Amino acid sequence: MSLRAPIPIQPVARAAPGAATRLLDVDPAWRWRNLLMAPHRLGFFLAVTVLVGASAWWALVQVDRASGLAGLSYAVSPSLVHATAMSFGFIPLFFSGFLFTAGPKWLGVRALEAAQLRAPLVLQAAGWGLWVLGGHIHVGLAGAGLACAAVGLGWMVVLFWRLVAASTAEDRLHAKVIGVGGVVGWFSLAGAGLALLLDAPLVGRACVLTGLWGFVVVTYVTVAHRMIPFFTSSAVPMVAVWRPFWVLWVLLAAAAMEAVAVWVELSGWTSGDAGRAWMLLRGLLELAAGGVVLWLAVAWGLVQSLKIRLLAMLHIGFVWLGLAFVLGGASQLLGLASGVPALAMGALHALSMGCLGSLMLAMVTRVSCGHSGRALVADNLVWGLFWGLQLATLLRIAGALPGAGAGWVLAAALLWAAVMAVWGARYGSWYGRLRVDGKPG
Repeated sequence: MSLRAPIPIQPVARAAPGAATRLLDVDPAWRWRNLLMAPHRLGFFLAVTVLVGASAWWALVQVDRASGLAGLSYAVSPSLVHATAMSFGFIPLFFSGFLFTAGPKWLGVRALEAAQLRAPLVLQAAGWGLWVLGGHIHVGLAGAGLACAAVGLGWMVVLFWRLVAASTAEDRLHAKVIGVGGVVGWFSLAGAGLALLLDAPLVGRACVLTGLWGFVVVTYVTVAHRMIPFFTSSAVPMVAVWRPFWVLWVLLAAAAMEAVAVWVELSGWTSGDAGRAWMLLRGLLELAAGGVVLWLAVAWGLVQSLKIRLLAMLHIGFVWLGLAFVLGGASQLLGLASGVPALAMGALHALSMGCLGSLMLAMVTRVSCGHSGRALVADNLVWGLFWGLQLATLLRIAGALPGAGAGWVLAAALLWAAVMAVWGARYGSWYGRLRVDGKPG
């Protein structure tokens, strides 16, 4: 006879009706048709493709500059190709995924199907591939790529404005500002194409910078004004939603100031004593703008957010906007003696890599997790990639210091490309698969 006591039978926990069936029915395979299940899938997948491709290409350019191994030839200035692709290439495609997912909810209108966005988004992605390829082969091919991208961007902006026009929501300000930014972006990209046709690279660069500030930054700060306080208050209950509209107007005014400054300086008016007076004024305004942004970052819960990785990524990205303004202001003031800004490229990359890159990583990660049925968290891989991006930004800023060697820029380009390749491979693999929870979308 056994001396052991009988083992009690534990009741089996039962899943909700239908849950097991849904999970068993989820097809784990990556399929092209799944990209058309939701706007963010198509927009984000194309954006990741352009981002990874453009980043790898720029890293190759830097390696060739340092070693000459690839023997690359150019039909268009590689710096102009790089600036245009990094400003207008993948970022509007990421915008499409977010704006045609969250935008209809803001506006209280029916969302568009991904199939309705396929033509304008594919046009943009294909156009940027031709732009980079044409930059090496022939200016006409590059121009054709830019034309495709401009048609696709314009089409996308029109579709978004149709949503705004159809809305009867009381609060449409954020959507309207983003729509105006899209119009500025289209005119800037069209202007860059015209400058290419007229062989006016300085005008082309001015158009790209106008689009960067008047379209990309305007969209970023508008979304940040609406979403960062909301995300923070949801995750950190002790932080209340605080987003007065005067804050938005200050952010937009700072972006507009930078866009106008591009053309003031291109005009040639800023030379001699007038130029130094302009540099002093611009430097002081940028320092003031940077101070306001950094104060706002703290008011929006920067310190409290640091305990939650995904939220911290958003807030750190916003801090980079303030640092970019401060660095830009310091660049102007330090360059008063010589008449040339001392750290202009450092300030530009604090904005583009530090602010825009960090916020992109955070927002796309959040949307991708939420709309794939996964938890809204930044795991160790994403957290490590985020800090790799911070290091790449610092390396690029160091490369802008007087006397810095080309090795700093090369290291920054290689690290940026590696971070984006790993990040893009992970999330790109999600967009063509069904949600892990079996839900639609």
